[in-house]
Amino acid sequence: MRRSLLPALLLGASLVALPAHAATPPQQPAQGPGGRDYTSTEVVKRALGTASSGTFVFHGNDEPSTRRPVVVFLHSWGAVNPGLYGGWIDHLARKGHLVLFPRFQEVNRSRPADASNLAEDLIQNALAELADDPKAKPDKERIAFIGHSAGVPIALNLAAGASSGKVPAPKLIFGLMPGGIASNEKERGILLRDLSAVDPATMIITMSGDRDYLPSDRASRLLLQQASAVPASRKLFMRAPSDDHGFPALTATLASPGSPKADYDASAIKLPPDPPRDPKQRNTWRWSADMSLSGPQTILTQQLGTNGTDALDFLAFWKTFDLASDAAFAGKEASALLRDPKFVDMSTWSDGWPVKRLLAQMPKGEGPADKGEPAPRRKLNMAPPETKQGLAHRADPAGRASEKWSRFSLTRPSGSAPNDAQAQELSIGPKSASPLLGPML
Repeated sequence: MRRSLLPALLLGASLVALPAHAATPPQQPAQGPGGRDYTSTEVVKRALGTASSGTFVFHGNDEPSTRRPVVVFLHSWGAVNPGLYGGWIDHLARKGHLVLFPRFQEVNRSRPADASNLAEDLIQNALAELADDPKAKPDKERIAFIGHSAGVPIALNLAAGASSGKVPAPKLIFGLMPGGIASNEKERGILLRDLSAVDPATMIITMSGDRDYLPSDRASRLLLQQASAVPASRKLFMRAPSDDHGFPALTATLASPGSPKADYDASAIKLPPDPPRDPKQRNTWRWSADMSLSGPQTILTQQLGTNGTDALDFLAFWKTFDLASDAAFAGKEASALLRDPKFVDMSTWSDGWPVKRLLAQMPKGEGPADKGEPAPRRKLNMAPPETKQGLAHRADPAGRASEKWSRFSLTRPSGSAPNDAQAQELSIGPKSASPLLGPML
């Protein structure tokens, strides 16, 4: 009996000890895009506006010789605390950017339908107040938007409204896990403006995680299609992969962009209080159900606060934005990024095994409004359309055109094995009969 138990005990002991000997994920690069070669050692953290309508401001504690590129960080619905994204904000500010974090939502008191207009006003006021600040020194010619979840459609709305003169047109929109788009005024969510007004010179990149990709894929497809004035060469659709080769595993979920950092917590950067309300002024505020957070929104906000900063942050989000912003500010197209093998590279685990690469595609063009019935084909090609792989979608029965996508391939030496970006197809997911793209904001 004792002899028969010995193999089981040895196996159990080896399994318990496995994480201690498992490969570890890559760390932050020492230099370059996503790296820790920072130009500033200290970050100025302050707030403009008031408690109900304010903007958090972050930049290096130095006086730059040239104006700083501006990054507007648009949070997900409910994630109004910059500390939830503190690691990324710290990286951006120490790399030399001026980071604006407009708090376009007052939890349980403001509606998603009003978020775009409020964000527009907050950014306009912040840029005006910082225009002559010797340390902030915003460069209105180099502006990029980062959006997470509901922040992505808000970013597109702001870009579409740039002709009003309130907010300068961004050179780059980097949207992570887009969602929370309402199909009409009665639904909870962000109602899209006319996105055909987005400047054709804008670079637009959307990215989803492979663990929660279908709603984000549908939202990405809708946003990229409606920004019709922007050519396909300036658009990219990307996906961050999960990888459990080592320990801890890399898991690309809706909360992955979260990188909590206590130094950036809103409680340490207090917004000025609201001025006393005039008792003679009529109170027009009325509560509505969409002001409160839904269950998924509450869960997402909690997960952002517990999400660890890992290789997905360094190499999928931070590095991609650094490369894309450099290209966009230089006037390059998104297609230029695909020619750089480093763009999708995620480095290696500690044992030398490659981390799964990012997947990247660009739109090829729009199909005709109605393709009609396909002509008879030979038996060899008679497989039904729904069984075929790939990203070229037929028009739906209602006659709406779909945007086709060409799979991104990296150049590789003759005879070598295909890499992850070549070997995997990036499905954008089935079409939805309704443009409502999930309850997540």
